[in-house]
Amino acid sequence: MIKIENLCKTFRTTEVETIALNNVNLEVNEKEFVAIMGPSGCGKSTLLNILGLLDNPTSGNYYLDNKEVGHLKEKDRTNVRKGSIGFVFQSFNLIDELNVFENVELPLTYLNIPAEERKKRVTEILSRMNISHRAKHYPQQLSGGQQQRVAIARAVVSNPKIILADEPTGNLDSKNGLEVMELLTELNKEGTTIVMVTHSQRDAGFASRVINLFDGQIVSSISEM
Repeated sequence: MIKIENLCKTFRTTEVETIALNNVNLEVNEKEFVAIMGPSGCGKSTLLNILGLLDNPTSGNYYLDNKEVGHLKEKDRTNVRKGSIGFVFQSFNLIDELNVFENVELPLTYLNIPAEERKKRVTEILSRMNISHRAKHYPQQLSGGQQQRVAIARAVVSNPKIILADEPTGNLDSKNGLEVMELLTELNKEGTTIVMVTHSQRDAGFASRVINLFDGQIVSSISEM
């Protein structure tokens, strides 16, 4: 599903050149749950941004379903992203001016899904995430755990092939964090491929494989038993 070959990412200013990713090679199979770990500044989020087509690599190739997508223009990247990738962020990234239902509905609106189908899908996913009773509430009226459930609902409502999660429990207490990880694991068991950046050994334990990054390079890839 995902294949990265000799991927490099360099950030340049007039005075400084920073190598964020250095010759990274990685494959993620369909239905796999991969956790990416490493110290701050090692390139984890940069890699996730490239996987999510939020950024292009400086060099190297990124194949998604056997199609090279790493060097697409912004419009084409956006189209692939909308159709194939769901995002879950540490900071939830909900829109304060929209209620829960409207936040979750947003990806379907971008895909021009008819209103009746949007309503059906959003209603179903809110029920699954146990937040139907919060459908008309706004993000600021929710707990952190509830906001992350909304974020997950928004990420999966369009039935993406891949979920990319960046520290999905980073702003949650232990109980809510565990519930979020259980939700992601359940989605993975149903066939969704998940790539997650985390600092948490507990969260990484839910993954089928743990990749360790250091200084922009993969230093180990360990399959969980």
